[in-house]
Amino acid sequence: MIRVREAIVVEGKYDKIRLESVVEGLIIETNGFRIFKDKEQMALLRRLAAERGLLVLTDSDAAGFVIRRHLAGAIPPEQVKHAFVPEICGKERRKAAPSREGLLGVEGMDGETLRQALCRAGATILDEEKTEDEIKVAPGEPLTRLDLYETGLTGAPDSAARREKLLIRLGLPRRLSSSRLLAVLQGEMDRETFRKRMEEWAADETGDKV
Repeated sequence: MIRVREAIVVEGKYDKIRLESVVEGLIIETNGFRIFKDKEQMALLRRLAAERGLLVLTDSDAAGFVIRRHLAGAIPPEQVKHAFVPEICGKERRKAAPSREGLLGVEGMDGETLRQALCRAGATILDEEKTEDEIKVAPGEPLTRLDLYETGLTGAPDSAARREKLLIRLGLPRRLSSSRLLAVLQGEMDRETFRKRMEEWAADETGDKV
């Protein structure tokens, strides 16, 4: 169990129940698309974002990204962090059939996957020392959009395919935008580390670049 300073935003009650087995802290449900019309709830989220910050953790399907984009557009970006669960095919036990896209949601993730997603997003963990893998420090020269361009992840005819390979390797949703990918990478590595990782991953592709 970890304690998180930020208020964590999830889509529904089953996501909240699952996350409560991993996190001690404030967890808010959007009740799906009701967040679009619930002015009182949005006012609460804005206040919490200003006071302690928000950490958005939605499913990796299209609906989850619609909610995520809505929150990102309604709240100052410096007050919001984004955590992502990997795209894993499957069905939650309580459901009779898989979701439309056949992916597990937040409620279907194991505790360690959820914990790693929160740490990767830069969640403020209270009363706990972070491991080396969880420390969000990139001590060298920061990564920029130019690095993505120079490694073919943007601006090239096959950039979308290359990004998709990288997202799969990193355990991130394939519909993640290049801007959001950059934000994730900036929290995990500096420019030199990124370049080395790209070379290693390219070598793993049996001669094909990522």
